[in-house]
Amino acid sequence: MDDVKSREITEIADFFKVFGDFTRMQILVTLLKEELCVQCLTDLTEVSQSAISHQLRLLKASGLVKARREGKKMYYSLDDEHIKVILEVAREHVEHKKNGGLHV
Repeated sequence: MDDVKSREITEIADFFKVFGDFTRMQILVTLLKEELCVQCLTDLTEVSQSAISHQLRLLKASGLVKARREGKKMYYSLDDEHIKVILEVAREHVEHKKNGGLHV
């Protein structure tokens, strides 16, 4: 395997590792619906504010979420349409498997 392909595979593997944490996935799925501040994410996920902030830093560094400031608050949303598509396809796959592989 050439170096370019090997590096690309490593980057893809690292990208998907970010999705492997329950709290990060909770945040991402919650952000599928709308842009939210840290306090709203804390309330909706029932995860501590420090844990949400920590995971948001990782998600932002990984290019999965973006932030914008409004006054003193930071609002977070999915970084782009690609992330939304990946999450929706994953949900469809889980539903498909749950229904015994039948397409509904």
